[in-house]
Amino acid sequence: MSATIVQSGDYTLEIDTDAPVQGFRLDDAVRGVLDGTTFVLDGLTDFADVTDGAQSIRIRRGRRDIADQFGAGTMTFVLNDTAAGGVFNPFASDSPYYDPANARPGLGPMRLVRLYREAELLFVGRITDYDYQFGLDGDDNVRVTCSDDFYLLAQTILDDTSVSKQYTGARINAVLDLAEVDYPSGAARNIATGTVEVGGGGNYDLQLGDIALDYLRLVNEAEQGRLFIDREGVLTFQERIGQTLSSPVVQFHDDGTNYPYRNVDISFGGDKVVNLVFVQTINNKFKTASDTASQGDYFIQSKAITASLLDTDADAQDLADYLLNGYPEPTFTAVEVAFAQLTDGQRDTISTVDIGDTISIEKEFINGATTTQLAQELAVEGIEHYIDTTAGHVVRFYTSAVTIVYELILDDATYGVLDSTNVLG
Repeated sequence: MSATIVQSGDYTLEIDTDAPVQGFRLDDAVRGVLDGTTFVLDGLTDFADVTDGAQSIRIRRGRRDIADQFGAGTMTFVLNDTAAGGVFNPFASDSPYYDPANARPGLGPMRLVRLYREAELLFVGRITDYDYQFGLDGDDNVRVTCSDDFYLLAQTILDDTSVSKQYTGARINAVLDLAEVDYPSGAARNIATGTVEVGGGGNYDLQLGDIALDYLRLVNEAEQGRLFIDREGVLTFQERIGQTLSSPVVQFHDDGTNYPYRNVDISFGGDKVVNLVFVQTINNKFKTASDTASQGDYFIQSKAITASLLDTDADAQDLADYLLNGYPEPTFTAVEVAFAQLTDGQRDTISTVDIGDTISIEKEFINGATTTQLAQELAVEGIEHYIDTTAGHVVRFYTSAVTIVYELILDDATYGVLDSTNVLG
């Protein structure tokens, strides 16, 4: 059953056992009792609710910096096996999670795992490791490591396959549909069309030995979008990050209004400067973009992309221009909030924020003899959850700067002017 975590909400942690966990078992003193109401013929569900045994849970999804690749989302949690009566022990054949038909533990590697807050999913993935820690004092714990389905794609080897020139979204779907990948379709995917085409034929064809996830990342590199598994386990591809219509799903303020927060990070470093970009495609198209003024101020700070899946000179040049960032500005790069600071409604909203959403952060600064407020709208690039059964829930969002535009409003003095920041919705 779900567990209530102080000033945070009700949480449910489930592990697939590949067999009904409340199933009737012949010749068993407990599970084989006729007319019982707990252990029944249909078993009710294959998922074991291990919430009561959990002590701490940590989730990491997305990326911390816009220059990073999207890696597999992970979740780790610790189960107190002593308090649970030893049911998580892999040698405990009388555990309700043990699979007697196959003589193996029900809570095994690669089992599906789900974490809910109230009715909302926070993570869906598969267990990659159980680390059992048997204490000499009898205090036994299990550290469980989980990964989303990027883990499976990283283990999948592609075959020789001919491809035709197509948009990035179509290429991602084509790879996922390959027999050797066989990724679920329909609701398991949310793939955007994409804004550029990747090449086909010749050197663009898939090669035996290519890793599925590595190749999908090359497609995303050509697009410069986002490729990740969302909080509900859906493989998501978002298009190149361009202008974003102003519509923050959460507004963080430090003045006692809207959503309070307890920490914010600001970045203004040399690593954000890119004043020379080199792009080379697989078919040997070479394009560069440079900002000589920035090079005079910040020296040469370069970025190179080789063997790009882009096909044309124009697309290679557009990518080089897109990556140029000669004069970066100070930006809020992370915000952290404790659920104890929030109302129930705010907690519900924070739980559903995902990668690619727009949020706003406002902070008050001392500016000489006065104070000033700085507000920025930002895109969520990464999310980390820290959940402790005794201390509560803390979430941290990693962000990137975005180009915000506003929907045109007729006869409005500010938003009724057609310019670079006011657009038709």
